[in-house]
Amino acid sequence: MVSTTEDDFNTPWPRVILHADLNGFYAGVECLYRPEIRDKPVAVSGDAANRHGIILAKNEIAKRFGIKTGEAIWQARQKCPQLVVLTADYARYLRYAALTRKILQDFSDQVEPFGLDEAWIDVSASARLLGNGHDLADLIRRRTREELGLTCSVGVSYNKIFAKLGSDLKKPDATVIISPDNYRDLVWPRPVQELLYVGPSTMRRLNRIGVRTIGALAGLRLQDARYLLGKWGEILWLFARGQDDSEVGRGDAREIIKSIGNSTTTPRDLDTNHDVRIVLTVLAESVATRLRAAGLRCRTVQISIRDNRLLSIDRQQKLEQATDLASEIVRRAWTLFERYWDWTRPIRSLGVRGCDLVTAARLEQLALLEDPHLYQRQKNLEATIDEIRRRYGYFSIQRGLMLSDRHLSGFNPREEHVIHPVSFPGL
Repeated sequence: MVSTTEDDFNTPWPRVILHADLNGFYAGVECLYRPEIRDKPVAVSGDAANRHGIILAKNEIAKRFGIKTGEAIWQARQKCPQLVVLTADYARYLRYAALTRKILQDFSDQVEPFGLDEAWIDVSASARLLGNGHDLADLIRRRTREELGLTCSVGVSYNKIFAKLGSDLKKPDATVIISPDNYRDLVWPRPVQELLYVGPSTMRRLNRIGVRTIGALAGLRLQDARYLLGKWGEILWLFARGQDDSEVGRGDAREIIKSIGNSTTTPRDLDTNHDVRIVLTVLAESVATRLRAAGLRCRTVQISIRDNRLLSIDRQQKLEQATDLASEIVRRAWTLFERYWDWTRPIRSLGVRGCDLVTAARLEQLALLEDPHLYQRQKNLEATIDEIRRRYGYFSIQRGLMLSDRHLSGFNPREEHVIHPVSFPGL
């Protein structure tokens, strides 16, 4: 167990923000259910049989062999032939994520998830009653370890960006403090890509002008950062200088949903229109079901297509009227596909998304030449299908199209392809 401290709590911070990051979360949960593999290199992957075979998480032992998240299983086995690879069980991970949230909520009502296994906690008020940020971070780590059997690293700082960076600096089971006094020594020498939201593209643009560390980014003139990266240049420049004043969300706050979508890597390459129709229909049904559950409709349908060389395109179309019907979403998705795909290469993955969302209670001008009762009849039909599936399972009722190729249609995108929110806009 590693802990680094900074004796600077005599000077009150403007805020005390923690970032808790569960170490090797998926692999850690799997080891709880299989004690016999706890001392072995363990990795969790997607379903290799359906070509989702990449490493999603690994334990500390596997990390020592150089196993990396995102690489293919065969690449990981070349590094570590004795690697134990398990298929992801998202129901388990969701359960333990919820249990972790309950622990964090004992310290503050401001707990903001960042993906499934990370969260920010604003303990500015709690620290006055329960102890300083370092003590609270250690207590969170101890409770997570003793109550759940999992370890986590916790960053302690006066803003969200540095708290997140602190939790990344030492793993596993560590507390790292980044304060107004020490951040220049701890943060500025780090590679610029370690700053939250500096992705590969942004890193390359910064590297081209010699900016390779967070300190070098902080040392730019503000107008130069803006010129190079636009509005995000100013945001990242402020982040690098420790000037992040974004609030930690409260546990009872509802996230603003900007779009709802699902995508899948298909179990085999698609090379016919019939194949594509099957997959688009499954995805459109999932999107429509989720729209109705959220009380929303979409005014734009978007599709994404990736070929077998992993080259992608995205296309979208505005609708005349907002909809939450699978029949309308799949019709528009198919129109987009026919218009923009030339079958130069087979397809490896497809996605469907409903964008430009409005509340379902919003009044809409009816189309002049359409039957006003047709929408309601179709909506009642799809709502009935939703209820049947809720009571008897997803595969209890299916369209006839799905039965023509069970291998392609045999997935439930709503339950098997969970998308977890992040709290900042991506770069």
